[in-house]
Amino acid sequence: MNTQLYPMKFLPLYKDKVWGGNKIATLGFDYAPLPNCGELWALSAVEGNESVIANGFLEESTINEALEIYMGELIGEKNYYHFGDNFPLLIKIIDANDKLSIQVHPNDQLAQERGMENGKTEMWYIMEAEENAEIVDGFERAVTPKEYQQLLAEGKLDEVLHIEKAQAGDMFFIPAGRVHALGKGLLLAEVQQNSDCTYRIYDYNRPDSNGKLRELHTDEALDAIDFSQLKDGKTHYQYKENSTEKLAECPYFTTNLIPLTKPMRKDFTNLDSFVLYLCVEGIAAVKTLENIVPMHAGECVLVPAIADIVELYSEGPAKLLEIYIDHEKWIDNGINHATDHDWMAQFIGE
Repeated sequence: MNTQLYPMKFLPLYKDKVWGGNKIATLGFDYAPLPNCGELWALSAVEGNESVIANGFLEESTINEALEIYMGELIGEKNYYHFGDNFPLLIKIIDANDKLSIQVHPNDQLAQERGMENGKTEMWYIMEAEENAEIVDGFERAVTPKEYQQLLAEGKLDEVLHIEKAQAGDMFFIPAGRVHALGKGLLLAEVQQNSDCTYRIYDYNRPDSNGKLRELHTDEALDAIDFSQLKDGKTHYQYKENSTEKLAECPYFTTNLIPLTKPMRKDFTNLDSFVLYLCVEGIAAVKTLENIVPMHAGECVLVPAIADIVELYSEGPAKLLEIYIDHEKWIDNGINHATDHDWMAQFIGE
């Protein structure tokens, strides 16, 4: 048996949500018998929801089982030293057929103080957007914790929320601490830290599938929230075919957009990290380590860290998100667990 590492695909994990719809099915996925699908977890190491490898000799193994065997060869030596046998990212496709709850995620320090491994910083790449689709992204003006609590109690929180129109191709970076929510009519890719920790602030008094109101985390969220003003949360980037355009970079992940119309060759000789390719439009293929793996929109391929050269192909126009961890963005020889303010300020230009 050939036991050399290779580019890996994964079986999707489907999540029924009260706000989910049927757009994920249009990408070529069958989530029956779920009535609808709000989330497709394309790659996950969340406990109880570990992704299963779908190809090669590691087929039917989970991502973390493979990581236990191949360690730094799979995700990079520095990554393995820091994260151990727990893959550091969670990759999702989200179909917001209705408004999602207004929520916030804690940073690493607060999450760890509360017994969780890490907080959650994330980004959204909008794949499809209905006309006038919106997102909630921070506060329109700075508020105090006391004012926030009063507005929340009076049902007037929307008066101070920063609302942005969202269109296909838009990218939003959501650092831990930022109040946010997806609006109705959006299909998007989400890249985030490996965490499913969410503090739900407001849910429009909406019942779950059992007819009960979903739990709110009013008190827990208070210490997590960044109450500052956000003027423009959209990431502005240049779009150029067959080029690598940076969308997001932070200690937790770097994400690039590659609009592909012809073959492309990438050299990762100096990158001590795995590389993920998430297809967000069209049909593409990844070739490396003497293997070629096809994928369609909504699927991802994990390129092991030992791969130096990667070739990308497409069947007609396709768009890929390229995701990895850049250790130059780490602070204090690792991800800073004290506060995210310094690198957040640099990213959003405060």
